Amino acid sequence: MAALGELERSVMDLLWDHQEALTANAVRDLLALDEDSKGLAVTTVLTVLARLEKKGLVNRERGARPHLYHPTASREEHTVGLIEDALGTAEDREAVLVRFAGAISAGDAAALLRVLAAREDRDTALPAGA
Repeated sequence: MAALGELERSVMDLLWDHQEALTANAVRDLLALDEDSKGLAVTTVLTVLARLEKKGLVNRERGARPHLYHPTASREEHTVGLIEDALGTAEDREAVLVRFAGAISAGDAAALLRVLAAREDRDTALPAGA
């Protein structure tokens, strides 16, 4: 899964935060609400959207004029993909998981323990050979 630059991340955050697909002009206008992104040309936004489409992060609805853009996956699905990619490159996955577990907050650790316990309950409830 491709890493995102700062402007790509800002565009993806906007797309994730909106329920409906957006035009490049709408993305530019919403970005302009942030002082750091004022004055962006729509051509710059179109270039970023094209790069995000090439990376598989954005779909463009070609039938609509102007084109509408929406994310191909939720923010959570994208984050899971990044984590899976990071684990996939590790020689020692367990070492990475140990360091990750040591770096997360107590609240995140508690949430992870709940998810793992639910998974274990689900797995033990399956009939043998299933």
